[in-house]
Amino acid sequence: MKKVSGLVLVCFFLSHLPVGALMAEEVKLGYIDTVKIFAEFKETVAAEEIYKKEVEAWKKKASDMEADLAKMREEIQSQSLMLSEEKLSEKKLQFDQKMKEYNQYMSDVFGDNGQAAKRNKELTQPIVEKINGVIAKIAEDEGYTIVFDAAQGNIVYAKKALDLTEKVMERLQQEMQKNP
Repeated sequence: MKKVSGLVLVCFFLSHLPVGALMAEEVKLGYIDTVKIFAEFKETVAAEEIYKKEVEAWKKKASDMEADLAKMREEIQSQSLMLSEEKLSEKKLQFDQKMKEYNQYMSDVFGDNGQAAKRNKELTQPIVEKINGVIAKIAEDEGYTIVFDAAQGNIVYAKKALDLTEKVMERLQQEMQKNP
C-alpha cells in the first residue's frame, strides 16, 4: 500500500509540474537509504549507544519499582489474615500510592512525550539535519530534481546508479574529519 501511495504521489507531483518546466529542465531522480546511513554513520551509532545506556537506566528503575510493588503485594496477601482491617487498609493505600508513582514514572519516561522520546529527538535531530543538509547539497550540486528515501518502501525498482547513499556517507565522513 505504501509503495502504491508513493508512486501515486510521484505521479501527482510530476503531473502538476507545468509542461514547460518539464521540457525546460531535465528531471533527474535519485534515492538514498536512510537505514543504511543511520546504521553506518558514526555520529548516529554514538548517539544510539548513549540513548541505549539511558534507556537501560530508566528500565532498571522501572524494574526496581516493579519489584517493590510485587513485594508489597506479596506482603499484603500473606499478612491479610493477621492484620487488622485498619492496618490492611493502610498497607493497601501504600500499595496504591506506589502503583500510582510507578504508572506516573512510566508515563513520564516512556510515554509518547516522555523523557525517552524527548532524549531520542534531542540526540537524533542534529544528525538528521546534518544528513538532510548533505543530501540537499549533493542534489543541488549534481542537479537532482527529486531524491527519494528507499527505506520508506516507496521505491519498487531503481538503477543502482541513482543510489546516492554512498555519496552521502562519503560527504558525511568528510564533514566529520573537517569538524571533529
